[in-house]
Amino acid sequence: MWDRLGAATPMLAKGVQWQVGKVFLRDEQVYRFDLLAEPGHKMPAFINLQQYYAEAFLVARAGELPGIDLRWKNKVTAVTDRGDHVAVTIDTPDGPYELEARHLVACDGARSPIRAMLGAAFIGETFEDQFLIADVKMRAAFPTERWFWFDPPFHTGQSALLHKQPDDVWRIDLQLGRDADPEVERRPERVRPRIERMLGHGDFEFEWISLYRFQCRRMERFVHGRVIFAGDSAHQVSPFGARGANSGVEDAENLAWKLDLMLSGGNEAALLASYDTERVQAADDNILNSTRATDFIAPHSEYERMLRNVALGLARGHEVGKRMVNAGRLSQPSVYASPLSTPDEDAWGAGPPPGAHLRDVPLGDGFLTDAFRAAGCRFTVLRHGDGPPVAGAAVIDAVASPLFAARYGTRPGDAYLLRPDGYVAGRFRAAATGAIPAALHRAQGEARGAT
Repeated sequence: MWDRLGAATPMLAKGVQWQVGKVFLRDEQVYRFDLLAEPGHKMPAFINLQQYYAEAFLVARAGELPGIDLRWKNKVTAVTDRGDHVAVTIDTPDGPYELEARHLVACDGARSPIRAMLGAAFIGETFEDQFLIADVKMRAAFPTERWFWFDPPFHTGQSALLHKQPDDVWRIDLQLGRDADPEVERRPERVRPRIERMLGHGDFEFEWISLYRFQCRRMERFVHGRVIFAGDSAHQVSPFGARGANSGVEDAENLAWKLDLMLSGGNEAALLASYDTERVQAADDNILNSTRATDFIAPHSEYERMLRNVALGLARGHEVGKRMVNAGRLSQPSVYASPLSTPDEDAWGAGPPPGAHLRDVPLGDGFLTDAFRAAGCRFTVLRHGDGPPVAGAAVIDAVASPLFAARYGTRPGDAYLLRPDGYVAGRFRAAATGAIPAALHRAQGEARGAT
């Protein structure tokens, strides 16, 4: 998604790319996974990149684009929905001022002052176990993989996580339990012996130390009149699985094309309702996965701990055990049950279904994701062979890709309709003249039929 905005190149250059993870029980590897087991993708499975780098690259890219006004040291102090627009009072070091806008998108974090101003609930669960995060700077020969331990010999009875970040910084997570004293446990003199036991040496420096508890919460709805919530202000999950910032980026991508369509006369009510429907589903999916991971990592009882250890034991040689192991399932785009999607009318043996995100394949001298970006990241017909043009949509002919037919399950004459955020709006066997225009109207929140 950031590549579509022209911001991914410096992130890829700076970030640590990885795709393999390993899970250990004590000092024995019980499970290995590969997040990008198939070839033919432009992007790596994952990059590890500190938030301050990601923000710096986004700010630099925003400075290159017209129509973006970044205002630092501005604080929203009041929000008033006036029916046909919203008024926002903003405080600055030079004094307050007021803005009026058709909509306000509140991306002001988990403690969202705007959410509090509206009196909107933020409900969910706070887990009792506490975890220590320590970013340490060191030179190490560990492979660029995600390593997770249950009951490691250096941290008996708890869990631990290790992965690499840029600049020779390594992220270490240690489970401390629910009774740990945060003020004591975050002291460097308390943390250092724990890290030394893990690494077997003391040749490192601290970059950052913090303690946290898992929280899995969300607003009941993300659209409140003319105020729309996105990111941590709308939902919050545990950090295991990288679901927080990733889902916030998906919120923004989902909302941006709908706001753009609304500004050009699109169906405001239907498009905003679809944002709420789709992203609430995604938040629930993330919260469910985060809760399951937390329950597996930090069992509530000895009985649950025993069941977890049985699963870890099975994982040594049985697929059923590997499927049960949960050390933080890594973030993937959700599949929407969306009013904007046109359901399948035919059987498909492969390919992303309506409501799923596109899958990359090599295409020409680049990739499908490059062709989608070159088409303007708008409604796009992705077709296998010739077909009639569709008013209001770009066209990508993907038949030249040897992987496309296999990965998308297509035959000559078949087609997919992609939304501007890269999600599948519908797919069609031997696409009839009226099928794709009808799906396009539906994906735009319109009730009209085929033309």
